[in-house]
Amino acid sequence: MLTQRQLFLQRLAPTSPGPLLLEIDRGEGVYLYDTKGKEYLDLIAGIGVSGLGHCHPKVTAAIKKQTDRYLHTMVYGEYVLSPQVQLADLMIQHLPASLNSVYFVNSGTEATEGAMKLAKRFTGRTEIIAAKNAYHGSTQGSASLMSPTTFTQAFYPLLPDIKHISFNCETCLQNITKKTACVIVETIQGEAGVYPPLPGYLQQLRQRCTEVGALLVFDEIQAGYGRTGSLWAFQQQNAVPDILLLAKGMGGGMPIGAFVASQEIMKVFSFDPILGHITTFGGHPVSAAAGLATLQVLLEEDHISQVAKKENLFLSLLQHPAIEAVRHAGLWFAVELRDFDFLQAVIDDCLEQGLITDWFLFNNRSLRIAPPLIITCLLYTSPSPRDRG
Repeated sequence: MLTQRQLFLQRLAPTSPGPLLLEIDRGEGVYLYDTKGKEYLDLIAGIGVSGLGHCHPKVTAAIKKQTDRYLHTMVYGEYVLSPQVQLADLMIQHLPASLNSVYFVNSGTEATEGAMKLAKRFTGRTEIIAAKNAYHGSTQGSASLMSPTTFTQAFYPLLPDIKHISFNCETCLQNITKKTACVIVETIQGEAGVYPPLPGYLQQLRQRCTEVGALLVFDEIQAGYGRTGSLWAFQQQNAVPDILLLAKGMGGGMPIGAFVASQEIMKVFSFDPILGHITTFGGHPVSAAAGLATLQVLLEEDHISQVAKKENLFLSLLQHPAIEAVRHAGLWFAVELRDFDFLQAVIDDCLEQGLITDWFLFNNRSLRIAPPLIITCLLYTSPSPRDRG
C-alpha cells in the first residue's frame, strides 16, 4: 500500500521540484503538528491566512453552526444569504464611506481579476498600471500585472495594455494618464520583501489618479485584517482607494476574498451586460460565516492593538551578525541575509528546530516572518553552527 507521501507525489500536481513534504495532522493556535506528533511554530501563518491561528474556537464554531443550516445555494443571483449580508455590513461599518459595496470571491487573485474588469468597465479605458515587484495573483489577468516576468514568461501572451511603474517613485506618477483605467498597488509591497510606502507616496498616488480620472486600487490581500497594526493598512496612510482588494486573513483559514468599491462603481456589473461578473462559490455561506467570526474577533479583542508591542519584541530578537537588514510592517518581517543558499540553509535549520519560515517570490535573500496575530511568546533556541556561519 502506498504511503500518504507517495500518494501526494503521484496524485497531486507539483508546484516545485522539491516540496517540503510536511505531513500535517492537525493545527492549534500558533502551532502545526505532523503525523509523528512533532510541533511546529508557524511563523508564516499559512502565508498570511491564519491571522487568528489555526482552528480558532470562535471561527470553527461559526463554521459548524453554518454547516448545520445550509451549504451551497446560489451565492450570486437572487438569494439573500445571512452570512454574506452580515459580513458585508460589518466590513462596511469599518471602511470609509466611499467603500460601501462588497463583491465576495474565493481568493486574492479573483479579487484582482474582478477589480481589473470593474475598472475597465467603469472608466471605458483599457490601460492598467501596476508596480514592479508586486504580486497580485497567478491567474492570467493577475499574472499580467507581474514584473519581472520570472513567473509569467512561460505563459505568454497575457493581457495587453499593462504598464509598470516603480513603487515609491514620485516621478513615475506622470506615467498615469487619461488613458489609464486603474492603478493597482499593494499598500505594503509583500513579495518584494516587505517594503512599506514612503511618507506621502500613497497620497500623491491618490491625487494623481483623481487628476486623470483613473481608479486607484489598493491590494491589501496580505496587508489587511490587522497584519500591520491597523485593521486596514491604508488607514495609516491618509489615502482612500476607489477599490480595495482583500483575502488571505479574511476567512480565519477558510477560502474567501473580496473587492470593495462604491455602489456607483460596482453597479456597472449589473447592466450592459447584466451578470457582468459572476462566481459560483464566491461568498460561500460557510466561508462567509467564518469571515464574519474572524472580523468580530479582530474588532472585539485586542490582537490588533498588541501588534506594535509584538513587532518591537521581534525586532529586539532579530539581532545576529548574519542579518544584513530587517524590513517590517507590524507583524510582517523580511530578514535579509547574504544570499539564497544561506537563506535556504536557515529555513531548513529552522524547520528541523520546529520553526516554519519561508522566503519571498521576488526576494530570495530575505526570510519571511509573519506569525498569527495571536502569538504570545517566542520560541528561542541558541543558534546552531550553521546559523553562526
